[in-house]
Amino acid sequence: MKAYWFDNQPGDQRDDHDSGRPVTTGALQKLGVFYYYFPDLASVDNLAQQRSYKNRDEIIVSPEKMGADYEEKVKNFFNEHLHEDEEIRYILDGGGFFDVRSEGDEWIRIRLQKDDLIILPAGIYHRFTTDSQNYIKAMRLFKEEPKWTPLNRAPELEENRFRKEYVESRAVAVR
Repeated sequence: MKAYWFDNQPGDQRDDHDSGRPVTTGALQKLGVFYYYFPDLASVDNLAQQRSYKNRDEIIVSPEKMGADYEEKVKNFFNEHLHEDEEIRYILDGGGFFDVRSEGDEWIRIRLQKDDLIILPAGIYHRFTTDSQNYIKAMRLFKEEPKWTPLNRAPELEENRFRKEYVESRAVAVR
């Protein structure tokens, strides 16, 4: 895992966009984002039990798997959005980027590769893209039935219960 401030320069979303300004795991934790390195599935199973993740599936994002829809899907994943559930991803192969909004509404880019696991809290604005290799295989973990409903950022979303809870929890964590 490597986290850093996104450089906001033009270019393909799958490029590194590394500003050269690193972000620590402690800074990510202040945003409610948790990172783990798990070289074996037993560690993932243990975390799943601790956090009450009952369901899981696997997804492959690649041109070979998605065919002609690949470019459109990757662009859709890159639309800024939030979820009303935690988003948990364990990278089984390949690599990609999760970008999350900082408290100052700037992008922090998190590069993930094989054996990296990330937990994004419900209500955090984020986006995802594969890297320039155009391939990632990930395990998705869920507390309940698998659900992946992105809510694209819009002014009215600030009134969403999960967004409000997230913002309030960050205000408490900063104090």
